[in-house]
Amino acid sequence: MIEIELNKIKKNYGLRNVLDGFSLQLKTGERIALIGQNGSGKSTILKIIAKQESIDSGTINIRSGAKIGILNQIYENEKEDILVEDFLYKSFEEILKIEKKLNKLETQMSTEANTDKLEKLINEYGRTQERFSLIGGYETQEKFNKICSRFYINKDLLKQNYNLLSGGEKTRVNLAKLLLTQPDILLLDEPTNHLDIHSLEFLEELILKYKGTVLIVSHDRYFLDKVINKTILLENGKENIYYGNYSYFLKEDERRTLAQFERYKNQQKQIEKMKESIMTLRKFGDLAGNEIFFKRAKNIEKRLEKMEIIDRVNLNKKALDLKFNTKNRSGNDVLKIENLEKRFNQKIIFKDANLNLNYGEKACLIGENGSGKSTLIKIILGQDINFDGKLKLGTSIKFGYISQNIIFEDDNKTVLDYFLEENNFSETEARNKLARYGFRQENVFKKIGKLSGGEKVRIILMKLIQKDINFLILDEPTNHIDIDTREILEEALKEYKGTVLFVSHDRFFINAIADRVLNIENHKIKSYYGNYDDFKMKNIISMD
Repeated sequence: MIEIELNKIKKNYGLRNVLDGFSLQLKTGERIALIGQNGSGKSTILKIIAKQESIDSGTINIRSGAKIGILNQIYENEKEDILVEDFLYKSFEEILKIEKKLNKLETQMSTEANTDKLEKLINEYGRTQERFSLIGGYETQEKFNKICSRFYINKDLLKQNYNLLSGGEKTRVNLAKLLLTQPDILLLDEPTNHLDIHSLEFLEELILKYKGTVLIVSHDRYFLDKVINKTILLENGKENIYYGNYSYFLKEDERRTLAQFERYKNQQKQIEKMKESIMTLRKFGDLAGNEIFFKRAKNIEKRLEKMEIIDRVNLNKKALDLKFNTKNRSGNDVLKIENLEKRFNQKIIFKDANLNLNYGEKACLIGENGSGKSTLIKIILGQDINFDGKLKLGTSIKFGYISQNIIFEDDNKTVLDYFLEENNFSETEARNKLARYGFRQENVFKKIGKLSGGEKVRIILMKLIQKDINFLILDEPTNHIDIDTREILEEALKEYKGTVLFVSHDRFFINAIADRVLNIENHKIKSYYGNYDDFKMKNIISMD
């Protein structure tokens, strides 16, 4: 059954065509990924379906009675202050209404003396109770507790004012509310942001069991591989459909690109031959003075004009030049931590934790939210000195660091000024280098405080690459960057000869980079050699 159909949708923002004839069908039970570069219009499509955005032209058909739920990337405050618990219980509006009716009927039945009226009440109670059971009324509390637990919505958070929550907390709360509501069509815009790996796996499990239709915008390739069965690439305002998950899309997109390039080359050869024929026929016409040669040339010209020209494809889409310099390596022993103990008030973060890191290792630090990942990074960088135990850095260490929340000292500096402040380049040289990182023309004069999350990551990476860094520390480096940039960063880190310690919940990224996984377990740092899949397999075996 078709749940939603978009046909030839056009949407403009000013002079920019975001959607230019986009079409899409969503069928019952489909789990679809919508992918494309940042700014290509993915979030716009979700908002159009949810009636949060209008269209300039085209048609939208939604199945009558279909209930749509959307998770936006950014949530506005509620008009009135509301506790998180009450905000979540709004998901059970119908259930609570029926429960209230059941309670009222129970009271009426207990006081009704008239036999006929009592029988009517009993029959009505039976019908209401059947409806209550059908919509899951008896499982409400169990479902509420389970989802809250898996998204780390504890008793303290439930009693907080929703409007005072952080962006990450709002994402988790809204995702929980959406899943409690159980709409027919789920629209999820970057649902994996702010979730740790345990919550991600729970979300995957829920989506795989979900009986409705799901449309997802996400940069998390591991997540997409797990849950989706159809991929739509949004490019130049139009759709390209791939009947498989993200890994299938990669292979099929490469095949299509190569095939189109071959068609393009063959067509170009054909065009050249047709142009040569036109010139030859005209020469013959001039020499022979025969009109028939000119008519033949004209016919070929008409065929050429009517020909649908195949676009030339770019076989090298990756444009960013990410290559780290490591001229001066550090000593072999990069980092040694012994018997680390760290508390926040009465809460234990680390207790008797140990870690050795050697030169050239690429280690990923994982753990539940609040387990101490970012705290450990701050301790290593010397930003937090309130701990017990020993920390020793190796010789000739030169740090490069990208924080989870990038903050600049002066937000009013332009991209060009920021890049020039530590580099001895002329303006022309600087602008050439900036262009290789996607900052072209007027973009070099943008204020750094106004940059998107992905642009901030790019400009920090750009500055680090100019330095001789031998120990890279990255806290959620793939947040806010699109898939193409993630893949470029992966290639750069694979070739990097220095040491990398990074925090990430992007399991695809971990698999590509890590040769060691450091999991914070019971206030200690447990080491597993290999990537994320190796770590997962070792844990499954140990549980068996």
